[in-house]
Amino acid sequence: MPRFRFRLEPVLSQREREEQAQMRVVAVLEREKLALENRIRACQQRIVAGRHEVADLLAGGRVDLSSARLQAGATLRDDQEARRGVLELVGVMKRLEAARAELVRLAARRRAMELLRERDLARFRDEQNRREAIELDDLMVMRARGEP
Repeated sequence: MPRFRFRLEPVLSQREREEQAQMRVVAVLEREKLALENRIRACQQRIVAGRHEVADLLAGGRVDLSSARLQAGATLRDDQEARRGVLELVGVMKRLEAARAELVRLAARRRAMELLRERDLARFRDEQNRREAIELDDLMVMRARGEP
């Protein structure tokens, strides 16, 4: 009995590889996005802690202006770092959106090949069933005639 061979199997394999490569691109961008979000979150936490520390320094009876100035400067640097992180995050989000759109496009191309393979396989099976039916009919006719 002949086996089914999809004539476009190399094309399907190539499309699967392209889709997997794009999945890796999306995963890298997702990790980059997560790292930036964590960095921004850490900056925000340091900013809040720094502001509390400056407020505590200024609220005390005796004010140490150099410590307050240093803490305010550190808070300002954290604020600037957070703002840079947000700008970087916007860029990563745009690249991630484009990468996801490309992944959807590649998945659709792969799926089109899979549908074509499924259609060809159905035709192959129908043809096999038709041939088997013809062979069975021939055997039944031969048996009815008394032929071996």
